[in-house]
Amino acid sequence: MVDFVRLEPSVVDQVVRICGAMLTELEDARRQAHRLSRTEGFGEFESAKQLAAGYRRKASGTPESAVERVEQFIDALTQLRDAFAAGGEAFLDTNSELARQLGAIDPDNGSHPLPS
Repeated sequence: MVDFVRLEPSVVDQVVRICGAMLTELEDARRQAHRLSRTEGFGEFESAKQLAAGYRRKASGTPESAVERVEQFIDALTQLRDAFAAGGEAFLDTNSELARQLGAIDPDNGSHPLPS
């Protein structure tokens, strides 16, 4: 059996618009995440310097940091938008890869229900 999805053009357009709006929000989140690495004001004590360094690491530079997580979500959502823009067939091909990527970003994603 061949997997095939036919989506009405209006549905595809709506999904692409929603993805675009979400990407705009994520771009804002990316700008905010980059500002998190500014850790001035902790003081000159060694413990303050260590605390500031810890916050900088959480902001950027590791696969789990805020900047990198936002980047991962932007990449996944861009792929989803592009798959819908190309039509339903592309969505089927991309869907399992997106699920894998999102699972890698947030391994506990099954424990976070979607808002109703």
